[in-house]
Amino acid sequence: MIVGGVEDLKNAVLSKNLCVACGACANLCPYIDMVEGKAIVFESCGLRNGKCFAFCPRTYLDVASLDYAIFNTHRTDHVLGVSKMIITGRAKNPEIRAVSQYGGVVSALLSYALEIGEIDSAVLVKSENGIDPQPVIVRKRAEVMACARSKYLVCPTVSMLVEAIKHEKGNIGFVGTPCQVEAVRKMQSSELKLEASRIKFIVGLFCTWALHPLASESIKEKVKGRKILKLDVPPPPANIFIIQTQDGKLEVPLEDLRKFIMPSCNACFDMTNEFADLSVGTVEGDEGWNMIIIRTNVGERIFQKAMEGNVLEIRPPKEDNLKHLYEAVLTRKRRVISEASSGNIAYLLLNDEYKLKILREAP
Repeated sequence: MIVGGVEDLKNAVLSKNLCVACGACANLCPYIDMVEGKAIVFESCGLRNGKCFAFCPRTYLDVASLDYAIFNTHRTDHVLGVSKMIITGRAKNPEIRAVSQYGGVVSALLSYALEIGEIDSAVLVKSENGIDPQPVIVRKRAEVMACARSKYLVCPTVSMLVEAIKHEKGNIGFVGTPCQVEAVRKMQSSELKLEASRIKFIVGLFCTWALHPLASESIKEKVKGRKILKLDVPPPPANIFIIQTQDGKLEVPLEDLRKFIMPSCNACFDMTNEFADLSVGTVEGDEGWNMIIIRTNVGERIFQKAMEGNVLEIRPPKEDNLKHLYEAVLTRKRRVISEASSGNIAYLLLNDEYKLKILREAP
């Protein structure tokens, strides 16, 4: 186990602009807070082995050790990670699909998990205006529905998870991006206990990048006071950012917003949320469905209960969809591993076998 304190966090992450704004450190220490999409250390506590360093997803990430801690095995698929099943699906309830980003799988699963008592609360992200996301604790279906749809801007969701661990009773669910889930899994596997064992269901979102909070001002200028209903980024080659407002749809060149992409996103090797219980993303060319990767026994059990409860409908993934996903993930991993090998990205701890598997993998 690699140990470090707040000074190490500053040197390894904050000074190199690698903070992912997950909030894992901010709710653990009175000397750290989130300011404009970045953790700020106001005063050093002097600890040499601190939770802020241990839980940060950009301090170190031992992929092989984390695989074994979560799945009790080592991966054979070095591109998409450990999986029990890959399927496409959508919520059967048309009301859920109507308020969701695509197929509504995340909202349907979280609602059902709460209803059947698999979890007692969950940490999600809500936005009253579509562009200023805030983490919230939900306990019933209506509250889950209010959090539906992708936000695209960073949010310190893990900070609210820490709050839930401190104050909520019972089992907790969590929905997050890959870096946020990495922070949560590091909490669960750390010797620095945080009662993270009560986090019982982790749903991971596919993610390519997230926007800095400053992007919200740029988006507000473009909508000119109109209410934002939905944000979307169609797959390539569209290269546009869609803002659905109450008065219609705006198509913004993606280049206008690229300057707001978090620098830490360029260091991320995980597009499909490989450490979640169950990962959910879009299906290229089929907006009404989600790609689902079931990874753990917990994810499989809750998914099967949802199927028995008539919550989801599923179908096999199309070969082309899987191929495009595989190629996109492989391309990203090769780039990040190459930069990690050159010393530009220091947080990834990958053994030589992993690197060779990726570099030699056929696209």
